[in-house]
Amino acid sequence: MHQNSKKNRAAWLPGLLACFFCCLAAGAASEDLPDDASLSAAVCPIVYQLDQFPSARGYHYSFFGNGFFINEEGYLLTAAHVLETFRDGGRPYVLVSRPNRPPQLLQATVIAIDLEHDVAILRANSNPFTSKYRVSFLPLSSKPASPGESVLALSLRPPKQQNARTFEVPREDRFSGEVLSYESTQLEKSAPSSEVFLLSHPVILGQSGSPVLALDSRAVVGLIEGRWLRSSAVSITKSSASSVSTPGAAIPIRYAIALLQRKSIVWHAPQPAQSASPAR
Repeated sequence: MHQNSKKNRAAWLPGLLACFFCCLAAGAASEDLPDDASLSAAVCPIVYQLDQFPSARGYHYSFFGNGFFINEEGYLLTAAHVLETFRDGGRPYVLVSRPNRPPQLLQATVIAIDLEHDVAILRANSNPFTSKYRVSFLPLSSKPASPGESVLALSLRPPKQQNARTFEVPREDRFSGEVLSYESTQLEKSAPSSEVFLLSHPVILGQSGSPVLALDSRAVVGLIEGRWLRSSAVSITKSSASSVSTPGAAIPIRYAIALLQRKSIVWHAPQPAQSASPAR
């Protein structure tokens, strides 16, 4: 069973904050990875605001995972399980970067959730693309990731997990690796099986909902789901990166695209020269 199954989530939800804050680890970024600032500008932490009013260090918040913008209208994608704690009336916020200023919290609305495939759509209530924020969007690939394909997982996390403040700029983690194989699993209790693809690099808690990009097109091919704890010796043996004992699992982006289509929400497809065009 992979770590983010519904059964396992119920067991660790009461200690969710402790797990996130104690188990986060620094990312291993390779020097040969693309250093395009627009990639990280599309990613934002999904958090819960703890303070009613800011202090000298900004607002105090709890960190739950990542999301990423998919168009200039302020829509984001994330993994549905990142939002589980907000079901009892809590309101999710996204932490958005600003040029030469500390990041700022923007309240977000949950637009749609597909629990069966563990994907969700959010929208920032105040569109950061129409104000002076440092934001961008990521194109989505209609072409599925192939075993052996080089990919990059990109995420942000607070530098002080147990005392996160908006005054501090989040740290970036970039994990490079390759797709190992596709596997079938249940992402929601009593739901039909869905596909995930395994990654040769590890996944850290708090990275859920982060985009997985194809290195050649820099388009999103999946979302981080969690660590794959089932037997995957065959998949790892086939990979040149066989040193990873516990591979990561990612949700194919096609599930998110299907949800966007049902809601008639525009996204962007990858184009040559890093340009992007709207799609439905």
